[in-house]
Amino acid sequence: MGVPCVPVDREAGEESRQRLADADLVAEGYDIVVDEATIYIPITDPAAVPDDLDVVEYDAPVRESQTMPADRLDFEPSYERIGEVIVVDEDDPERARVIADAIVASDLPVRTVLNRASKVKGETRVRDWDVLARPDDEPDRPATEVVHREYGCEFLVDLDAVYFSPRLATERHRVVEQVGADERALDMFAGVGPFVVPFAQRGATAVGVDVNPTAIEYLRENARRNGVADRVTAIEGDVRAVAPDYEDWADRLVMNLPHSADEFLDAAETIAANDCVLHYYDIQHEDDPYGPGERAIRAAFEPDYDVTVETRHTVRSYAPHEHNVVLDVRLAR
Repeated sequence: MGVPCVPVDREAGEESRQRLADADLVAEGYDIVVDEATIYIPITDPAAVPDDLDVVEYDAPVRESQTMPADRLDFEPSYERIGEVIVVDEDDPERARVIADAIVASDLPVRTVLNRASKVKGETRVRDWDVLARPDDEPDRPATEVVHREYGCEFLVDLDAVYFSPRLATERHRVVEQVGADERALDMFAGVGPFVVPFAQRGATAVGVDVNPTAIEYLRENARRNGVADRVTAIEGDVRAVAPDYEDWADRLVMNLPHSADEFLDAAETIAANDCVLHYYDIQHEDDPYGPGERAIRAAFEPDYDVTVETRHTVRSYAPHEHNVVLDVRLAR
């Protein structure tokens, strides 16, 4: 008996699987099948599959049962996977240790288990970690370093030294799909390059700026890993100091620094070309999630630019009654 599957070309297999996984549509109880030039990805809900993907019936085999962490516990633990690093968020050190032991004993591919030990803090937006499990055969490699794969790109990340959120993969991909091959795109708070690298993969000339020197090192490495080093410029520094070097340059600007992006709008106004798309990320109360950002953008750019908000989009819930949102704004001088 067949099960609903999304058929894709082998070259697009990982990107499509990641896209479906981000939407929680991959049916974990069945194996993904490679049949000549086509990959069949079993799915849970055909009605929820994006319109640009097909759904067919295919005889995918039932996956052999795996031992999961919950099988070794008397409860269902909460954890997040970033490549082969698994992150838990437990206030009780003993409970965290019990969960880590169950994760290591399961069939999950795991290199390191981490427990969040602080909130994101400081100018570089990093956090503290408790290392609950790590490999013995890689003493010189940071326990917090991991390879994360996202929509066909590969990112080397040290979670202890840089800010990175895999939960924003779908949002990043939404923006990346808008980029043209002839564009000049600048990410004002670039991190390890999750916007910059795929921009360059689409043929854009991409610049990433970040105050964190370690993030810039990883950005350069990730540009090399993905074969786009010739189209990526990575700059360590405060984007307000960098802005004069890129005056009137950018066709597209990314401002993903919620809580304080408004402090950098003067720099954005300097960098924006005559026709520019701005992706402005903000965190605001649910009563008015978009208004503060839109008012700040208009105050910075009008009357020199015509300001048109093309998209108002809630990325995710951030905290009770607070939302992480984005404004896609067309700026025309």
